[in-house]
Amino acid sequence: MVVAMVGGMDSGAHTEMAGGVRVETPTRLHLGFVDLNGGLGRRFGSLGLTIDGYATRVRVAPAARDGAEGPEAGRALAYARRVLEAAGHAGAVRVRVESTVPAHQGLGSGTQLGLAVGCAVDRLFGLGLGTRGVARIAERGARSGIGIGAFDQGGFLVDGGRGAGDGLPPVIARHPFPEAWRVVLLLDARGGGLHGPAEAAAFRALPEFPAERAAHLGRLVLLGILPALAEADFEPFARGVGELQRTVGDHFAPAQGGRFTSPAVAAALAWCEARGLYGVGQSSWGPTGFVLVPDADTGSRLVAGLRRRFGELGPLRCRLVAARNHGGRIDVGARPERLRRVT
Repeated sequence: MVVAMVGGMDSGAHTEMAGGVRVETPTRLHLGFVDLNGGLGRRFGSLGLTIDGYATRVRVAPAARDGAEGPEAGRALAYARRVLEAAGHAGAVRVRVESTVPAHQGLGSGTQLGLAVGCAVDRLFGLGLGTRGVARIAERGARSGIGIGAFDQGGFLVDGGRGAGDGLPPVIARHPFPEAWRVVLLLDARGGGLHGPAEAAAFRALPEFPAERAAHLGRLVLLGILPALAEADFEPFARGVGELQRTVGDHFAPAQGGRFTSPAVAAALAWCEARGLYGVGQSSWGPTGFVLVPDADTGSRLVAGLRRRFGELGPLRCRLVAARNHGGRIDVGARPERLRRVT
């Protein structure tokens, strides 16, 4: 599918691009903020999980003139040009977008596309920017470092929020997700969550987040969620994530129409909670929801039950996915390089 042919790409654009750099990035779930109050000098602080199931794949090669093809082609080429211009490099590129994550679904599609294209350009021309340098140029990671951490490392991630300066939120904790655990994704086929200027306006309009509530969430993460993950103890982990989601979701309710953006997803999550599944929530602004389950069999039964209850013809879509405990993959010419796998 050709979305845009930018810069008059030549007739050979649809042939296989020899050489160049190919990047594959994972998807992330944003599981919520820890401190929306900011009274200690840092604001936000995010939890996130890297997942399989969707991927962004791009290939970038040097060219006589700029061109791009595939889904989000224009946006991808804009990221490439931004990186080249920031680095003062006069080169031109041909970008092929092979696949993307569904946009505006709360899955971090924009960050992964920007990092995939930008890091491919960085590696292609030896610019020495690194992931965080590319993220700054692409203006990704303004509030959360989870997407950058997912690209670099994978696994379950916690970032330390934004400080007083303009630095990107640092990843301060990372742990592999237990291999047996799974996630059921709940997607609403009808539309996406807040993004861009509307998202920024929503943050400005929110009421002040109580300091005592932020303190409780910090304690919940440090002494509840993270130890349960380290010990592979599913129930307290799921309950902790669910509690954080309820607290943050209720705070965002005025901006998104309720605890969860999508009424269809909200109904499905309530149905799951009524059956004893407490690790439920929404990724970022949604509408994608999630349900944590202890194993693949439980997840498969849940997906079947959701489809029976909510039907195949409605807006709700269900998908069972696993976590991904490594970051993206970069192929330079014939040499594949996997970004760090941390265990």
